Amino acid sequence: MTGQQMTGAQSLVESLEHAGAEVVFGLPGGAILPTYDPLMDAKKLRHILVRHEQGAGHAASGYAHATGKVGVCLATSGPGATNLITAIADAQMDSIPMVAITGQVGSTFIGTDAFQEADIVGMTMPVTKHNFLVRDAAEIPSVIKQAFHIASTGRPGAVLVDVTKDAQQAMTEFSWPEGLDLPGYRPAPSPHHKQIREAAQMLLEAKRPVFLLGGGVLRGRASQEVAELVDVSGAPFVTTLMARGALPDSHPSHLGMPGMHGTVSAVSALQRADLIVAIGARFDDRVTGRLDSFAPGAKIVHADVDPAEISKNIEADVPIVGEAREVAASLAAEVRARLAEAESDPRDYEAWWSTLRMLRDTYPLGWTATADGHSAPQHVISRIGEISGPESIFVAGVGQHQMWSSQFLRFENPFTWINSGGLGTMGYSVPAAMGAQVGQPGKTVWAIDGDGCFQMTNQELATCVINNIPIKVAVINNSSLGMVRQWQNLFYDKRYSNTDLNTGHGTVRVPDFVKLADAYGCAGLRCERDEDIDATIEAAMEIDDRPVVVDFTVSADAMVWPMVPAGVSNDEIQIAQGMSPEWERDI
Repeated sequence: MTGQQMTGAQSLVESLEHAGAEVVFGLPGGAILPTYDPLMDAKKLRHILVRHEQGAGHAASGYAHATGKVGVCLATSGPGATNLITAIADAQMDSIPMVAITGQVGSTFIGTDAFQEADIVGMTMPVTKHNFLVRDAAEIPSVIKQAFHIASTGRPGAVLVDVTKDAQQAMTEFSWPEGLDLPGYRPAPSPHHKQIREAAQMLLEAKRPVFLLGGGVLRGRASQEVAELVDVSGAPFVTTLMARGALPDSHPSHLGMPGMHGTVSAVSALQRADLIVAIGARFDDRVTGRLDSFAPGAKIVHADVDPAEISKNIEADVPIVGEAREVAASLAAEVRARLAEAESDPRDYEAWWSTLRMLRDTYPLGWTATADGHSAPQHVISRIGEISGPESIFVAGVGQHQMWSSQFLRFENPFTWINSGGLGTMGYSVPAAMGAQVGQPGKTVWAIDGDGCFQMTNQELATCVINNIPIKVAVINNSSLGMVRQWQNLFYDKRYSNTDLNTGHGTVRVPDFVKLADAYGCAGLRCERDEDIDATIEAAMEIDDRPVVVDFTVSADAMVWPMVPAGVSNDEIQIAQGMSPEWERDI
């Protein structure tokens, strides 16, 4: 097609195909309409019409996470573009490669408060990796190529491309650029060998080392290399919320998830370590607790592809800038070489492992029977994971059900856990599961959602039905905004201000999720008794010709434990209300 005369809109569609896009999630409107016309004739692009632009963004995010490819979403100007902002910010926070394309009013109207004008470039500048305003049709191919490259290299992120209506309508000669002209953009430096040597020396000399593995291990496609590093080192590891599945939960060196709702063994390992080797993790507040009391005796090796993250929250003793895969491979090779050269094994982890095994055995994750007779949500989620199996993809919304899913699902494979970690976006689950299912059509995809989250974006069930996207939705229905209610229980004297949603426990359900599912053309199931849980999940598993919505009525009083309250030290972790581990006896 190079050298052919076409409109800017045709050039935009052609450029997306050249960039390797296969699926676009979008919703048309006036300022992007010129592009929707040639999009109808595209041979390599599948367009999926969503019901809300936020759904398009989250679907692109779920698709990107499940496939490793760049997710693409498309919207019009003004409210269409602003409806994408939440999804753009969400993708950027979680390092998801996404390109969001928006139409803009004509160039001459910019700055005049024209109908459906919004400065989306200005609005999204703080929440994108980069963004472009395209006024000239001739720039479209080079901008799209740059956008895909920036979104997918280094630390992945969200890139916005805003194209004026007149640029879409103008005639241009299409020319796909051979190279890239991005002066100053060097996203993936190789790790410096001096730092690798220092890290290896510290690892072999440490008495209480632990690997802190973050979402960068997955974004960098580094699971195999990191597993080899962990195995050759003999040290334990923890996986953050964004890294669940990066290495198998069944790995003997795995201590669980650290942080506010992490396992006692994982939180304790970080607090009592003398060395933390962090790979692709950013030491966010939900992991560290109060910064001045985090891991007080630990030296820090911090490896990340984004130099801005190193020493941002926790000062690194050995900073390593580089791709997770290359860092892990280099560090494993260095450790292996030093062990081969040593007269005797310098590692002495026996006492450390004895302590950690004791903690892992003494304080396992679990739950107690509910007082109100409703099912325990932890039990429901655990059974979904067991019956569906570790090859399935699980996508969570945000809140209690998200934490229980991260705790009680068993992750044995990378890219089988998708959630909104950094931004914590309610409404993420259904559209992200839709995108994941599009990207992985042969997989079983469960959206595990709360009754509050589900009501924010469940309109995308219509998109799923019409486009034959057979996701399965488990609504963990405690008839309340569960995580907010938990905090009200613990910190606000059980004053449940505006958290009752009236969706499950009374005689009137507003809405009735089974009827709602039926109205959308989905299969609707309900489970209200423990003895029906397995049979209901199995019935959902047998339906593969349309989406399934399962309304699981669960206890509103169930809480997420363990818990480190916000703003306190991780040493103050509680295993139940008013109960803390007996550190003095155990350590």
